[in-house]
Amino acid sequence: MSKEKETSRELEMDQELESRAAEQDVPAVEADSELPELIELKKEEFIQIKEHISGLEKERDEMKGLAQRVQADFDNFRRRNATVMTDCREEGVRSVIFGLLPVLDNFDRALENAEGVDENYVSGVALVHRQLMDTLAKCGLKEVPADGMFDPNLHEAVMQEACEGVCSGSIAEVFQKGYQVNERIIRHSMVKVAQ
Repeated sequence: MSKEKETSRELEMDQELESRAAEQDVPAVEADSELPELIELKKEEFIQIKEHISGLEKERDEMKGLAQRVQADFDNFRRRNATVMTDCREEGVRSVIFGLLPVLDNFDRALENAEGVDENYVSGVALVHRQLMDTLAKCGLKEVPADGMFDPNLHEAVMQEACEGVCSGSIAEVFQKGYQVNERIIRHSMVKVAQ
């Protein structure tokens, strides 16, 4: 109920009390002055005032319930929004790192095939590669371990071959390194598995 309606009801009640007081030869009470200790009401008037008070209490309870629901909805929205924001940020980081994986692969290839190249040039490339890896590690990048036994959760088997001196099911060779960001795999290691 709006404040205007409440104010108009209060004015009506005041006017009604004043008119009754005039009928009963009771002096009218100013709005700012103190009310008399005893006001006589007819049964219908008492019931009407009691119903009015009950209505106001019911309205108060409804408004309180509404305010509590709105507060709970807002808290849920805030939590949901924080979760979505965190997920979006993490997905953005994973996406950028995934785009840089071919650059890391090319650095690895360049360093593997650096025979006969000036040592200063090779050490400069190695330094840039290490800086890039350190920066990406701060964002949560880790290399997927590709030694030991084949794990389909971490590795992608592209070849299977019988190898001497290697137990069956272990990784014989790594074709492409795998990476994870904060425990989430963004690229599986491409490996050859021993039969």
